[in-house]
Amino acid sequence: MAYNKEELIKTALDAINKNKLFFIDDVVSYLPCSRATFYNLELDKLDDIKEALTKVKTEIKVSMRSKWYKSDNPTLQMGLMKLIATPDELKQLSMQHVESNNVHNVKEFKINDVFKFEQDDSTESEV
Repeated sequence: MAYNKEELIKTALDAINKNKLFFIDDVVSYLPCSRATFYNLELDKLDDIKEALTKVKTEIKVSMRSKWYKSDNPTLQMGLMKLIATPDELKQLSMQHVESNNVHNVKEFKINDVFKFEQDDSTESEV
């Protein structure tokens, strides 16, 4: 069945905005065409569709962060703090931060200094 690409684009954009879709695979579910047709028409590569998905994601993220900020729930407040904190603030918040200042030095050694080999005189004479 032949599909009008412009109609599919319009339907996809309407579905994204109406249903607050985040993922390209979700968009396909709202279209009358198959997944294969969607990708064959390269609708997944269109900037209009990508921008619409990004806009919805951004709106949701901003809304969630606003709710976290206004919340009295310490877990939500800590989650927000971790998102907006500087690296130094994150280090202070972390209970598992381990700072490592390892230095790698290469030391030369002789194997005879590490291991003392005992020589059996009888073995040497037979060889």
